[in-house]
Amino acid sequence: MNIDNRIKFRHLLCFLEIARQGSLARAAEALAISQPAVSKTLKELEEILATRLFERSKQGVTPTSAGLAFLRYAGPSVQALRAGVHSLRSGEHEAGVARLGVLSTVESSLLPDVVRRLHDQHAALVVSVVTGPSAYLLGQLRVGALDLVVGRMTDSPQIEGLTFEHLYSESMILVVRPGHALLQVDLRDRSRLGDYPVVLPLAGTTIRRYADSLFVQCGIALPQQRLETLSVALSRRYVQSSDAVWIAPQDAVRQDLARGELVELDIGLREPGGSVGICSNPTTPPSLATQWCCEALRTAAADYRAALYP
Repeated sequence: MNIDNRIKFRHLLCFLEIARQGSLARAAEALAISQPAVSKTLKELEEILATRLFERSKQGVTPTSAGLAFLRYAGPSVQALRAGVHSLRSGEHEAGVARLGVLSTVESSLLPDVVRRLHDQHAALVVSVVTGPSAYLLGQLRVGALDLVVGRMTDSPQIEGLTFEHLYSESMILVVRPGHALLQVDLRDRSRLGDYPVVLPLAGTTIRRYADSLFVQCGIALPQQRLETLSVALSRRYVQSSDAVWIAPQDAVRQDLARGELVELDIGLREPGGSVGICSNPTTPPSLATQWCCEALRTAAADYRAALYP
């Protein structure tokens, strides 16, 4: 079946920006055109495709099932065209670019090792890293704005239709500053954990469900004093300067524990956590730079597993 020649590049760009922004107004701002122009372009595309691509509400727009199906191909198609144009520009094809979405669980330990390996092996490689919640990053991957997403995301509904490659499993552990009062007590009485502020991932994220599960297993309610964040740097600084207890992914605090800057609380159990891995878009052929990243991630993950289970 031939592609309808009425579909223009501007239709795809507009469609992708609306999907990315979740709002016609924000899409118009990002595209530097008027909102009526965005509405008109979207209407043209929906008429050409003979289907509704977005549901409108007071909160914005969300893709319909048809919109999600079209998104699987529109994003990679636009990105492939951009990559083709980019590769033909004089000299620019020599420096590969890998665009990674990275969850906070791996940005402080695994990823620096991966980038170091890549730059040791490939002198002209640019590694562009975006951080954020899994839902946002997987959305960017789906529309072709990212090449890979790395982290723990198997429970995210946004992963449907994407490909996930397991690298290693990671536990959630409780950590505090050195000298914390809880290090001097018998933690078989886990109710003592409720006496201190707690640091948790944001509600609704994959790792928050594991953190909540740990408190359920302890048989206590979450303390009212909470810091909810995905920022590893903020969590680390706050815990080191307070009596807060941090429910942290093991990878995020591995180096802090090795240096003695944080101490694990041994409560007799660990939440097994989930699978850390690489998510990719099966509709997008991987670039050479993306393949290099996957190889470096696999090697670094193998070393990490060996360190955990020598």
